[in-house]
Amino acid sequence: MIPRMEPLPLPLEGITVVAVEQAVAAPFATRQLADLGARVVKVERIDGGDFARGYDTAAGGLASHFVWCNRGKESIALDLKDPRGLDVVRRLVADADVFVQNLAQGAAARLGLDAATLCAADPRLIAVDISGYGAFGPYAGKRAYDMLVQCEAGLVSVTGTAGQPVKAGIPAADIAAAMYAFSGVLAALVRRGKTGRGGPVEVSMLEALAEWMGHPLHHAMHGGTPPARTGLAHAVIAPYDAYPTADGGRVLLSVQNDREWRRLAEQVLLRPELAHDPAYATNAARVEHREHTDELVGKALAALVTDEAVARLEAAGIACARLRDVREVAEHPQLAARDRWREVGSPVGPLRALLPPITLPGGDSARMGPVPALGEHTGALLRAVGMTDDEIAALRRDGVAA
Repeated sequence: MIPRMEPLPLPLEGITVVAVEQAVAAPFATRQLADLGARVVKVERIDGGDFARGYDTAAGGLASHFVWCNRGKESIALDLKDPRGLDVVRRLVADADVFVQNLAQGAAARLGLDAATLCAADPRLIAVDISGYGAFGPYAGKRAYDMLVQCEAGLVSVTGTAGQPVKAGIPAADIAAAMYAFSGVLAALVRRGKTGRGGPVEVSMLEALAEWMGHPLHHAMHGGTPPARTGLAHAVIAPYDAYPTADGGRVLLSVQNDREWRRLAEQVLLRPELAHDPAYATNAARVEHREHTDELVGKALAALVTDEAVARLEAAGIACARLRDVREVAEHPQLAARDRWREVGSPVGPLRALLPPITLPGGDSARMGPVPALGEHTGALLRAVGMTDDEIAALRRDGVAA
């Protein structure tokens, strides 16, 4: 008989993270750590907390950004301008494995909470500084909101239509920085396991998103011209775009080689003569005659409802997708089939949330804890660092803790 294996624990079980964080970049990074089993203590301002709490009220009265980035954390509300509040953070950090902050440039250093200072005092600590542009250089002190960094990193220059650059519809710079902070923490934990030493981790939004610029950046740097903005089309492949269907939908398709074009012409366009027509037979020719190529494809798909268009494309082996809006994504059949939805607790009741995309078969499921109320864990955390009820009452009375 095959022995029955006990499920593996979550990989970050036993790791404690303290985060002085706000908005998206740091909170999204630490949420990944919480999902993988880490205990995450979120330090918030007493006057409203993380300002992302106030972005909107779309999630049952809570802010959608905050719900997305902050499940599974413990919230403590402190005034860090008061030495007593700062002392509490220092006590929390003393028992932590990881510290993360994304305060305005220079603010953490003034508080003694920058990575260099903390790691000098505790060589085992992993301390992460997330900033907009890095610790030095002419942009170090600039404000760095997501849209601004998207512009500085060139993302906006390659996104949109020929006549209109647009920012990405998600906070791409924040997400890029968050994911590099997340992977940086994991790498530092591995190194600490080998050497016993933690150390600073530095991530800038500009550098993270510049890395994600990938092929457009390398194409332009190494002698090519910067890719043109082409909306949903591809700058150097045709046909590659979204085409309207008879029932008001849109189907995006991509023909990657000339064999696929022949199948498209014969089985979808029902125009077999186009398969070897010199004006369309090669990708270079199709790009040169892009307007006519798109017209041919558009006319054929416009006569079909979306389901029929997708079925015909898939039968022909043509890569395709429906152009879904976000409500349709929430009901996506693939996500449903793979059982990717869960409910997490919150101050307003259960909220629907996606499982994190890192799946570790054979282990415990991701820890998708509740979204905390502001200061929900203040009392418990103050007691955990050794404070008496009288001391806690004094901090609350004086507005140092909430």
